Amino acid sequence: MLRPWQFEIHLDKKSDKALYLQIADAIINAVKSGKLTSGNALPGSRQLAGLLNVNRNTVIEALDVLIAEGWLITVDRKGTFIADILPETNFNKKTETKASSTIENPKPHLVFDDGLPDSRLAPMNDLARAYREIFNRKSRWQIMGYSNELGNVEFRKAIVQMLNFKRGMNVSLDEICITRGSQMAMYLAAHCLLSKGDSVIIENPGYKPAWEAFENAGATLLPVNILKDGLDLEEVENHLKNNKAIKAIYVTPHHQFPTTVTMSLKKRLKLIELSNQYGFTIIEDDYDNEFHFGQRPILPISSYSNAKNFIYIGTLSKIVAPALRIGYLAASIENIQKIAQHRKIIDVQGDNIMEEAVLNLINEGKIKRHLKKTNLIYKAKRDHFEKLCKLHLKDKITFTKPEGGMAFWIVPKSEIDLQKVCNELLKKGIKIMSPEKFSFGNPASGLRLGYASLTEEQMEEGILSLSKYL
Repeated sequence: MLRPWQFEIHLDKKSDKALYLQIADAIINAVKSGKLTSGNALPGSRQLAGLLNVNRNTVIEALDVLIAEGWLITVDRKGTFIADILPETNFNKKTETKASSTIENPKPHLVFDDGLPDSRLAPMNDLARAYREIFNRKSRWQIMGYSNELGNVEFRKAIVQMLNFKRGMNVSLDEICITRGSQMAMYLAAHCLLSKGDSVIIENPGYKPAWEAFENAGATLLPVNILKDGLDLEEVENHLKNNKAIKAIYVTPHHQFPTTVTMSLKKRLKLIELSNQYGFTIIEDDYDNEFHFGQRPILPISSYSNAKNFIYIGTLSKIVAPALRIGYLAASIENIQKIAQHRKIIDVQGDNIMEEAVLNLINEGKIKRHLKKTNLIYKAKRDHFEKLCKLHLKDKITFTKPEGGMAFWIVPKSEIDLQKVCNELLKKGIKIMSPEKFSFGNPASGLRLGYASLTEEQMEEGILSLSKYL
């Protein structure tokens, strides 16, 4: 639809200025202010005359002036449009500058994201059918009102069952909150636990959006290095001995973000021991638990019976599609009640209809089958990506083949400016996540390369281009 919105011009019929000139000047001002841009369609002269309550000849006269001055162009059998090349010199300079900058920084044709699923595999037909079934129910009116701020009750029951059966946890319905993605869960957890003056231990390198949520709640960040078996717990203990304000520690133990390292069982148990001793909460972000290619994923820290203080965060967005924002968190009833109060301030409830639709797919076994299929696809992609790294980057990088997830962490063998590498590749239309996006202080020493959303041809093109700059 070329003209989806009503076009408004306010005319002063008592003014000495002719109406056609008022119309012409109003359109020129709209172009200068950016309300109208090149290619925008104007209403037809008859329609515009009706909207402005003026004679059609008045509108035609205004349009003729604008066409003569170069503000408008006409296209046969289509209508009148804002011109591509505009008459004012200053305006054209801005346009040219914008155009030239676009040429210098072309939109990348290949993106190594930070580990997103392939949206082409999303079960969209099943989801669309589930939506239709919901709206065909006789009781469909019931889902159009407000619901529980913690999420759809039946959907929460399904999440409880999944956590208890598949992840070894022991949570109840009152210990679960459904959120719009894991980032909202992070924000709610931060504002539930933290206030100004508190401190949070974080992984470095790590997940910056989580850090921003903690800082937004007033907390100070205490970075701790990542070793080959997970968080450096000696550093953690030193912080705990010297800082009484530590209220939480944020970890991604299953596949550490961004390095993909799995925290060892010994360290998991030690972390629980420290949490119980010092009274801080373990915020566990299990962002890709479903994507594990080994025999069995290690159970979450939050599943251990002696873990007293935890908030466990997960997401379904990576299973279905990133655009479908469904996350969840599990915590004590006391913390969930605090979270519910915060939730009502920023979002009265979640997406009740989406939760019902996904619940439908869970109950029919569609999600289970989808995961089984996609895990085979992602495992094959991971193995192919490993072969490409060994073939083209063997002498230039070190890496450990990840047991799961959807990204590799590669570290150059020689000292190199990784940010410069990213900038050079971007000029070639290949985007890699900047190492600065993962680091606290100095840039991280490696690159996180998401492979799951790429074809085999794209993987090879990206790796070959990367090899030229390492």
